Amino acid sequence: MAEDRMPRVRALLDAVRAEGRTALTAPEGKVVADAYGIAVPGEELAADVEEAVAYAARFAGPVVMKIVSPDILHKTDAGGVIVGVEGAADVRAAFHEIVANARAYDAEARITGVQIQELLPKGQEVIVGAVTDPTFGKVVAFGLGGVLVEVLKDVTFRLAPVDADEALSMLDSIRAAEILRGVRGQAAVDRWAVAEQIRRVSELVAEFPEIAEVDLNPVIATAEGAVAADIRVILSDTPVKERRRYTRAEILTSMRRLMEPVSVAVIGASNEQGKIGNSVMRNLIDGGFAGDIHPVNPRADDILGRKAYKSVTDVPGEVDVAVFAIPAKFVSSALEEVGRKKIPNAVLIPSGFAETGEHALQDEIVAIAERYGVRLLGPNIYGYYSTWQDLCATFCTPYDVKGGVALTSQSGGIGMAVLGFARTTRTGVSAIVGLGNKSDLDEDDLLTWFGEDPHTRCIAMHLEDLKDGRAFVEAARATVPKKPVVVLKAGRTAAGARAAGSHTGALAGDDAVYDDILRQAGVIRAPGLTEMLEYARALPVLPTPKGDNIVIITGAGGSGVLLSDAVTDNGLTLMDIPPDLDASFREFIPPFGAAGNPVDITGGEPPSTYEATIRLGLEDPRIHALVLGYWHTIVTPPMVFAELTARVVAEFRARGVEKPVVASLAGDVEVEEACQYLYERGVVAYPYTTERPVEVLGAKYRWARAAGLLGGRS
Repeated sequence: MAEDRMPRVRALLDAVRAEGRTALTAPEGKVVADAYGIAVPGEELAADVEEAVAYAARFAGPVVMKIVSPDILHKTDAGGVIVGVEGAADVRAAFHEIVANARAYDAEARITGVQIQELLPKGQEVIVGAVTDPTFGKVVAFGLGGVLVEVLKDVTFRLAPVDADEALSMLDSIRAAEILRGVRGQAAVDRWAVAEQIRRVSELVAEFPEIAEVDLNPVIATAEGAVAADIRVILSDTPVKERRRYTRAEILTSMRRLMEPVSVAVIGASNEQGKIGNSVMRNLIDGGFAGDIHPVNPRADDILGRKAYKSVTDVPGEVDVAVFAIPAKFVSSALEEVGRKKIPNAVLIPSGFAETGEHALQDEIVAIAERYGVRLLGPNIYGYYSTWQDLCATFCTPYDVKGGVALTSQSGGIGMAVLGFARTTRTGVSAIVGLGNKSDLDEDDLLTWFGEDPHTRCIAMHLEDLKDGRAFVEAARATVPKKPVVVLKAGRTAAGARAAGSHTGALAGDDAVYDDILRQAGVIRAPGLTEMLEYARALPVLPTPKGDNIVIITGAGGSGVLLSDAVTDNGLTLMDIPPDLDASFREFIPPFGAAGNPVDITGGEPPSTYEATIRLGLEDPRIHALVLGYWHTIVTPPMVFAELTARVVAEFRARGVEKPVVASLAGDVEVEEACQYLYERGVVAYPYTTERPVEVLGAKYRWARAAGLLGGRS
C-alpha cells in the first residue's frame, strides 16, 4: 500500500540527500524496489571477504558479485562486476579483484562493500526505466536491455504513471516486439510480469518527484516472470519549478475574448506607412472587422479616420484585446496600463525579448501580466487572424478565406509559409496564430479553444518546443476525439541526453520522447512542413473510414505497384479480395487487365470502365477506402476522369455511403486542374505523386484510431 511504502522510501531518500549524494547504492536501490514490489534477486552486502564467502554459500549455485560504492555509478566500467562466481576460493578471489579494480578506477572512491546476488536464469534481457524530461516531466521507458541497450536503442516512452493496459502496450511498441512473443523455439515472456515492472517504476517516480532517473537494466524476462538484475536510482539536484496553470474555464473565457473580440485597441497605432502600427490598423479596418477599433498614440489625435487616445486607459468602455506595436522597451509601462484597464489579452508583436537574450525584460512583462490577470500572446510574433470575425490583427498580408482549419506557428517565417500555402491551395482557415516566445499563451491554450470552436474542424501546429508537455497532452486528449490535431515538431535532437546518469536517461533523446508521447496523446506528427499543411487541408475533406480494407483501382500497373508500397509504408491494409468481389471487378476490365488488389483496368480504357469499377468499390460494404491511380490518355482525359469520379462519389454520399477516396493523377499539366476540381468536391487528389494521397489517407486512419472511431492498431 502507498501509505506503507512511501514513509520507508522518504526516509531513505532524505538520508541520501543529507549525505550530499544524488545516486543510491545498490542495497539502497533494493530497499526502494522492495517497497514498490519491484522484483529483484536475493542479495546481501558483504563488508569483507569472509562475509562474502558466507553469503554466497546461502545461495544455491553461482552468484554475481558487484562493487558497492556511492562514488562509482557505472560498476561495469570500473571492472566492478563478476558473474557466475561459485565456491569459497573463487568468491575470495573475485572479492579482491573487484575491490582492486574499483581502487584503480577511482582511488578516492568510498567502498561500502561487495554485493552478493543470486545469479538469475537466462532469459530475454529488457530495460525498464524512468527519466525526468524537461518538457513532459516523469516519463517511463521500456525496451531491449543488456549491454547493447544504447547501441540498439529500441525503446519506447510513456508519461508516468501508466496503468496496466498502457504498460502492456509498451511491449508491443518496440521494433523487436516479436522477440517477446517467442521466436525460434523460445518461450514467450511473462508479459504481465514485465508490464508490472513498468507500472511500479512509473508509480515510484510519480510519487517522488525528486527521483530524476530510475534504471532496471537488465530485467531478465522469462516465461515464469521478470526480475531486475540491477537497479539504479538517481536523485535530482535542482528543485522543479512549477508553472502557473489555468483552469479550462479560465482558458476558454480569455480565449473567447481573444478570438471573438468586440473591441480592439492598437497600442502604437500610426498614420505613417511602413510602420507596424499602421499596417495593423489598415488590416483591421480593411479586413472588415465589425467591432470597435481604438488607436492609441500619445502624439496623434486621429489615425486613419479613427479617434486616437493618449493612453489605453482613456479608451471608453471595455476592451477585449490590446495589440502592441511599440518597441520592446516601452512594453512594460504600456502593459501596466492595459492591466489597470482590465483588458484580458495583450498581443505582443514586438521583438527584443528572450529571443535576443533579454530574458529579464520578458520576465518583467510576464510578472506584470500575472499581477493583473492579463494573458499574453507573444512577444515576437506576426499577430493573429480570426477569419470568422473578419479579424486581421497582424502587420503581414491579409487573409480572409474562411474555413475549418486552424493553423499555429512558433515562427514568423513558418507563419507566412502557412499563409502562402493556404492561399495557393484555397484552404479555408478559421484562424492563423503566431506564438513566438510563448511567454504565456501556448499550444495547450489554443488546443483548448480550438477543440470547442465550432468553426474549426482540424488543428495544425508548428512548434519548436512545448513549455508544458503534460498540459499539451491533456488538451490534446480532450480534443482528438472531436477533431484531428496535426503537429510539426522542429528540432530533432538528442542533446538533452548527453548528461544523463543512466541508460534510460541516455536513451531519452528529445525527439524519441516527443515521438512516443505525441502518439500517446493521439496527435498526428507530420515529418515536414508540407506534410503538416497537406494533412490539415485533407483531413476535414476525407470522411472517417469504417474499417481497414483498402482497394486500389488503377489505370497503370506501375502506379499500382507504387501505390501498394505507399499503403504498406503508411501502416494501412490492402484488402484481400474475396472470390465473388474479384469476379465482379473482372466483369468490367479487359482480359489483359488484372483483378486482385490493385485492380488494374489498364490505360486504354474508356471513362465507363473507371466509373464502373469506382461504383463497385463504393457499393461493396466490405471495402472501406479507395485509392485511385489515373494516368493521362486521350481516351479518358483528366477532366473527364475528375468529373465522373466526383459525380459518382457525390451520388453515393447523397445515399449515405461515405468512404475516403484519394487519387494519384499522372499526366501532362491538365492533371493539375483535375486534381483541384476533385479536391473541391471531396476527393483528395494530387498530381505527379503516388505517395502523397496515401500519406494523407494514412493520417486520416491514424486520427480515426486515436479518436476511438476505428479499432485496431494506432
